[in-house]
Amino acid sequence: MATRRRVIVAVMAGAALLYGCVSSPTSGPTDKRVEIQQMRSDTLSDLYRAHPSARARVQQSVGYAVFSNVGVNLILLSAMGGSGVAHDNRSGHDVYMKMISGGIGLGLGVKDFRGVFVFSTRKAYDAFVNSGWEANAQADAAAIAEGKGGAVTGAVTVAPGVELYQLTKNGLALQATIQGTKYYQDDELNGNARN
Repeated sequence: MATRRRVIVAVMAGAALLYGCVSSPTSGPTDKRVEIQQMRSDTLSDLYRAHPSARARVQQSVGYAVFSNVGVNLILLSAMGGSGVAHDNRSGHDVYMKMISGGIGLGLGVKDFRGVFVFSTRKAYDAFVNSGWEANAQADAAAIAEGKGGAVTGAVTVAPGVELYQLTKNGLALQATIQGTKYYQDDELNGNARN
């Protein structure tokens, strides 16, 4: 039990270190918000190019969130960190967010991907933005099962009222890999952000 606890602490420390390494070297909150907005624009353009019907799903949704994530696998430990923005389609309001995750598994290398969450219900969007959200093993299992069955065209269902498009350098991913990831508001960027 103590060994398992040490491993979990080491993984989370690695994830926090990674987040510090991949976070933007820009000087202040305004610059960081501009960088995240540009990432959102680029990511949505890439998504619409890879999967044109996604545009209607995003535009007709209650809201959506776009994240840029960088993950590192070092033999048995993996860590991932990133940032993003959730957008309420009805009010036009943006909420800046962070994400972090860690895990145990074989591998070596860096994984760079972006994710677009699409919320079909107000309850799902509000819970994600206001309470934070943690993706567990069940989210990955549901995503993989739906991805194989083709139930959602181009996206995978990761929670009730939540679909995820995941893009890599090679285009649209066939399954979601968000297990063990926590999403939460970025207090620094939301403090002065009024959109």
